[in-house]
Amino acid sequence: MPVAAGLSACGFQLRTVGDYPFKTLYANFAITSPLGVELRRNLLGTGRIEVWSDPSQMLKADAILDILGEERQQVVVGINALGQVRELQLRLRVRFRLRTPDGVTWIDAVELAQQRDLSFTETAALSKEIEQAMMYRDMQTDIVQQIMRRLAMVKPPNKAATLSPAKP
Repeated sequence: MPVAAGLSACGFQLRTVGDYPFKTLYANFAITSPLGVELRRNLLGTGRIEVWSDPSQMLKADAILDILGEERQQVVVGINALGQVRELQLRLRVRFRLRTPDGVTWIDAVELAQQRDLSFTETAALSKEIEQAMMYRDMQTDIVQQIMRRLAMVKPPNKAATLSPAKP
C-alpha cells in the first residue's frame, strides 16, 4: 500500500492556505513587536490578504484585527534550599478579536496562552537567557499559527438574517 494512500485513509491532510472571508485587514498591532512582525509576515504570506496599519484606512478594510493585549511572564516555580531559583515557567498570553468597521464581531475577544518550563542555574545564566528567548519565539509562533487558523475559519454572519426581523 502506498504511503500516501495510508495517510489519506487516516484523515491526514497537509496544512493548506486558508480561505479567508476578507481581502483587506486592518491590524492594530505594533508592527515593531515580535508578535506583530510574525503575524504580519504570515498574513502577507498567504498571498490573499492585504494588511493595512494606517489608521486612516481602518474604515475601508473588510475586517479589523484588534490585538487587545500581549503579556510575557516569568514565574519562579522552584527554588533550592539556599533560596536560589532552579526552575522558571515562561508564559505568553495574547488577547485578540476580529470585527468589521461597522462593529459586527466575527470573533469575540479570545485569549490564547502558552507556557514552557525552564530549568535555571546561575553558572549557565547566559545560555539560559538564549534558551528563554528561543522558548518565547516558539510560543509566539504557536500563537500566531492559532490566530491564522481561527481567521481562516471565520464565517461572516449572513447579512440577510441580520437585516430581516424574525417572523413569529
